[in-house]
Amino acid sequence: MNQASPEPVKLAVTVPVNVVGDVGGRIAIIVDDEIDEIHPFVAVAKLLKDRGAYKIYAMATHGTFSEDCLGVLEQSDIDEVVVTNTLPVEGLAQQCSKIKIVDVSLMLGEGIRRIHNGESMSYLFRDVPLGD
Repeated sequence: MNQASPEPVKLAVTVPVNVVGDVGGRIAIIVDDEIDEIHPFVAVAKLLKDRGAYKIYAMATHGTFSEDCLGVLEQSDIDEVVVTNTLPVEGLAQQCSKIKIVDVSLMLGEGIRRIHNGESMSYLFRDVPLGD
């Protein structure tokens, strides 16, 4: 009896997209908690560009970025991807001009210190200058 390996199951993933309002002539911002696979972001960016958005930003807390994302990102309609440094992405940012990193290390450290000492966390979110 010849037992062949079963074919891997391929799941079709569709990203539900709701464009709220008219994006024509405007800046569009795509927000998610994590960017791993870049293809859904690229598909949404194309939709937004087709509907007239003139600049498209993608923003996420964590940039895990799968293997093929840099080349795909460079060729996409996305103008800039902004992620925090909760994961080490500095090397990727050097390889792709569209990736920008926001440093949150001081805020996270201060948050941990405040929790440890039983101090208020709300202080971290008051009167934050726009330049920081």
